Formats: sequence, structure tokens, C-alpha cells
Amino acid sequence: MSFERISRIAAGGLLLVAAVLLWRNNHTGAFVTAALGVVAWFLSYRSQMRAKVSIEPASEGDEDINED
Repeated sequence: MSFERISRIAAGGLLLVAAVLLWRNNHTGAFVTAALGVVAWFLSYRSQMRAKVSIEPASEGDEDINED
């Protein structure tokens, strides 16, 4: 399994757990669990975008940008 798939499953599971905690009136636990679910979703999205966009080395004309 890829990292993207694992983080999507984790995000879905955490958001489901957050919904159950909210239903049981545990607002603090629901908030923390939902926040972790959102972080897992963003990590999934980030790995998906990294796979689509290849990072190319700077070309000869870009040397003046990094002159520090």
C-alpha cells in the first residue's frame, strides 16, 4: 500500500471516530480527532501532488535568483 492510500484510510477513520465522539458529546476529543483526520488528508493530498509534479533542478537562467 502506498503512503497516499494509508493516509486517506486514516483520515476517513479519524473523521468517523470524531463524528462518534461528537455524537457522544465529547467535544474536545472530537475536535482533536477531527484535526488529526484533516492533517492526514492534507498529507495524502500533498503526496498526490508530489507524484504529479516533478521537481526539476534549476536551469542556467535561474542562477541569479539564488545568489546569496
